[in-house]
Amino acid sequence: MPQPSTSVSLRSLSSNLSFPKRFSIRSSSVSAPTTGGLMPAISLTDNALKHLNKMRSDRTEDLCLRIGVKQGGCSGMSYTMEFEDRAKTRPDDSIIEYNGFVIVCDPKSLLFVFGMQLDFSDALIGGGFSFKNPNATQTCGCGKSFAAEM
Repeated sequence: MPQPSTSVSLRSLSSNLSFPKRFSIRSSSVSAPTTGGLMPAISLTDNALKHLNKMRSDRTEDLCLRIGVKQGGCSGMSYTMEFEDRAKTRPDDSIIEYNGFVIVCDPKSLLFVFGMQLDFSDALIGGGFSFKNPNATQTCGCGKSFAAEM
């Protein structure tokens, strides 16, 4: 008898809106969660969620956060983040809702950031956004780029 299957479908949106201010990004390599159940593709800490909601409130309400990866940086790849209009997402984008906040990620970037947690700290030294990425095999000293093996 065939076994029932479960599938998860993620969809997302795209645009060219950027953050109004520069912000700091740091990354680190962490182990993937070992708890049962399906882990979110990308998660936010309470501090990150609070800060992103504050940043978004200064702009129009129908914005989502696009998280991606591009070539560059000391370790080979660097993270990208920008707000964009939800109506501009592409058909192949993944949409991840996390506590009412919408995150968008293209399929190629999602391969490198799946299971990642975005955090925020307002500390004077080392503050800003940080990426805790279980796929990162190496991060650079500045914390803004990473390497991953696929």
